[in-house]
Amino acid sequence: MRTAAEAAQVFALLQAEAQARGIALRNPPQAPTTCCGRGCNGCVWEGFYAAASGWCEDADQALAGP
Repeated sequence: MRTAAEAAQVFALLQAEAQARGIALRNPPQAPTTCCGRGCNGCVWEGFYAAASGWCEDADQALAGP
């Protein structure tokens, strides 16, 4: 994932698949709203993408089954 829009698409696809199979997923991470745009070390976007990656891994595991 390289953009918030791309992350939202992946979230939507995984959530739709889970819903179709009757699998409950926790909510995906929210995109940050507090970025100052100065390229800070430890930018809120870095945290978002790390959380998004973790959420996708968890969703993939849930969809893979026991």
